Amino acid sequence: MTLDVYVSIFMTVVIAATPILIAALGELVVEKSGVLNLGVEGMMLCGAVAGFSIATTTGATSGGYLAGAAAGAALSMVFALLVLSLSANQVATGLALTIFGTGVSSLTGRPFVGKTVQRLGPLFPHPLSDHPLLRALFGYDAIVYLSLVLTVAVAWFLAASRPGLVLRAVGEGDAAAHAIGHPVIRVRYAAIAFGGALAGLAGAYYSLAVTPMWADRLTAGRGWIALALVVFAAWRPWRLLAGAYLFGAVMTLELQSKAAGVGFVPPEFLAMLPYLATVVVLTLIALRGAGGQRAPACLGKAFRAGG
Repeated sequence: MTLDVYVSIFMTVVIAATPILIAALGELVVEKSGVLNLGVEGMMLCGAVAGFSIATTTGATSGGYLAGAAAGAALSMVFALLVLSLSANQVATGLALTIFGTGVSSLTGRPFVGKTVQRLGPLFPHPLSDHPLLRALFGYDAIVYLSLVLTVAVAWFLAASRPGLVLRAVGEGDAAAHAIGHPVIRVRYAAIAFGGALAGLAGAYYSLAVTPMWADRLTAGRGWIALALVVFAAWRPWRLLAGAYLFGAVMTLELQSKAAGVGFVPPEFLAMLPYLATVVVLTLIALRGAGGQRAPACLGKAFRAGG
């Protein structure tokens, strides 16, 4: 293969990894606050259809990304209301959110099936973005670079900022945090809204960049991969970045194998490669034991101020 082919494959890996990284960063913050939201897939689908509908009707692709983030945040507030204010079971509510998001996206996306949208252009000027080699670094749209900025920001926020330390304290010991005056419910509402906005943005990236057209269930279960990636990364942003690009490489391997017409491998097996990799990774983590992989102590547990 030529150098140009290798650069193209690398860029495909980056684009495939970007929405998973964004969604996983949002879920990481949510779980660090002590809340388990299994509705990432549903929020991604709602973000995808909201972003695509706004982009096609207004012609503003950037507006589509904002609409996707807003749709994900709005749906996450339904989840927050149920699990924080009404103390509903987090696992059941998250699963219901995914089912709801899947149905809503199928219904509202029906008029847009088969339509296409204009992608955002590269962020950097043409001499860099079109260069045969430098385009591997400078040939992407703004959302790819935003995902890297978000990784740095989330890592700093959780490790060095006072609000981030408060959020971690709420996730590790909500009763103790409440006892010293921290607003546990408000912190968790904010974390869930942030996670929902990033899930919606990730979904919008699928419909506006990865495959710039609308199709039913466009995200194809990538929200579940983002959830598994948080565990794989041991709730650490830098590991999350590496894991997202690892899964992006697996997805690219599937696409490249199909394009090359690898006849001795069934296409069904190629399609299941990303999910098979997810199962293998989680199994290896379980067999290896804790090893620093401990989840936040209050993850999935309801908090009652009077409890």
